[in-house]
Amino acid sequence: MNLRGKPFYLSEDDIKWVKNTLNHLSVREKAGQLFCLNIVEEDVRPMMDRLKDMDIKPGGFMTRSFKAKVVQDNFRTLQEHSEIPLLLAANLERGADGVCEEGTLFGTQMQVAATDEERISYNFGYVCGKEGTAVGANWNFGPITDIDYNNHNPITNTRVFSSNPDKVLKMSKAFIKGMNESSMAVCLKHWPGDGMDERDQHMVTSINTMTPEEWDKTYGRIYEELIDDGAQTIMSAHIMLPHYQRKLVPGLRDEEIMPGSLSYELNHTLLREQLGFNGLIVTDATSMNGFMQAMSRREAVPSCIAAGCDMFLFTCDLEEDFEFMMQGIEQGILSEERLDEAVTRILALKACLNLPRLKLEGTLVPGEEALAVFDDISHDEMAEECADMAITLVKDTQSLLPLTPQKHKRILFHILGDTGGYHDFTRDHGKVFISMLEQEGFEITLFDGSRKEMQYMNVKISEMKNNYDLIMYFANIKTSGSDTVARITWQGPGALNATRYIHEIPTIFISVDNPYHLLDVPAVKTFINGYTASPYVLTEMIHKLMGRSEFIGKSPVDPFCGNFNAGL
Repeated sequence: MNLRGKPFYLSEDDIKWVKNTLNHLSVREKAGQLFCLNIVEEDVRPMMDRLKDMDIKPGGFMTRSFKAKVVQDNFRTLQEHSEIPLLLAANLERGADGVCEEGTLFGTQMQVAATDEERISYNFGYVCGKEGTAVGANWNFGPITDIDYNNHNPITNTRVFSSNPDKVLKMSKAFIKGMNESSMAVCLKHWPGDGMDERDQHMVTSINTMTPEEWDKTYGRIYEELIDDGAQTIMSAHIMLPHYQRKLVPGLRDEEIMPGSLSYELNHTLLREQLGFNGLIVTDATSMNGFMQAMSRREAVPSCIAAGCDMFLFTCDLEEDFEFMMQGIEQGILSEERLDEAVTRILALKACLNLPRLKLEGTLVPGEEALAVFDDISHDEMAEECADMAITLVKDTQSLLPLTPQKHKRILFHILGDTGGYHDFTRDHGKVFISMLEQEGFEITLFDGSRKEMQYMNVKISEMKNNYDLIMYFANIKTSGSDTVARITWQGPGALNATRYIHEIPTIFISVDNPYHLLDVPAVKTFINGYTASPYVLTEMIHKLMGRSEFIGKSPVDPFCGNFNAGL
């Protein structure tokens, strides 16, 4: 590896620190550097006590989102008690709310792309970086560079920029440029590329079915250009790329095809040799089923490092997984040469981020005064602008909009989903939206499918027309862990679905998350995508419904899902 070149650009002093640090580590300490652990409790001290008892010194941590002061204090405590400065990561996928509760929920990547403005994606990266570094984070697991080719894929969806590789590349470059304004490393994910399969690697080892030629022009081009731009790290996921793997290793048997996280030919031959990536490779979460299904965990733990990954993300049981790693070294599954190479890249990333110098200065984590960044009104203004520019009027073939209390006063309001999900635990946005509509002068009746008088077999069309001026559907449907399909589940027996009265009563469907609901409600004549269930989107949505603001968002995907009748 070239420590002087891209993406590390280390000085002679930096290289000396890397080599000296490596040479003073025992094999057990080197193995510890491979681990990036998950902070799931608000107080890290019990975790630190367990690590001390097990004599394990991790190379990094990723935190769940807590109060900013809690996250900052945790990071400071961890850095102060670690001889080698730590990589401290967060999932800043839609804003700094991924690292702390006060962080700006800027918007999902697809919302950002719907603005069709690179400037907005730059602002997105800028805000994430400024707020993330304020609490002491130095590594962002983003941007997501997957391509949303399959509208059934439950994990890409609004987390990605687009189904268009050109737009994914354009927005990713702008995001990284904004994040580079802060001292935070980026991590491209999910290598070798999610968005083709309709399954979730959290639940199963998934597959990218592209031919080598197709992949080179799409995913490969995205990775190659972002690597050339200096991306420091890449996350290797539990996704197979079988056609390319067979090209790289002719005669490869089905049972020998491994996901990226365990594939030497994908990590070393394709990523390092062919695309020239010299940075750090981290696995995706090794607690996922996609990793567990490939081989026994005892073998998989050391094998992922032997296959070219440099860092091991999360554990099932830390003590057991660490012993699996040590046994793998002792048994030769993971050679000491490969171990040294992986640890060298980990240390090189730390040196690239100036962590050794910051440790000497005592400034690895900023002081509490840095938390004032969360009061910066300009960050809210940037998020508001993004929402205003992103909300997309997919169709209004009945010329329903704008809404007015004079014409549409009595609204039958349906809430679909709105229970939170794996990447967004918030819920009850529909109730907030109801309050906002009521403030505009509308009378809202909340649909309840358990009530007999709201079941279609018990309601006359004439009664519906006498009772309501408008039917509004508010969908906030997310996938979460085992919920691998983001489709509509209609409430109650004989529930009033969104197409039943479209010829009798004006009907509007608003989705504030999944952009593909026209698959289930193609006949709805007025359909809006908001892409993110956030206060900014809800506020701007009201303005647009009332005609105070124009719809200017451009869908980054095909919202009609290839169905001709969905556009009628």
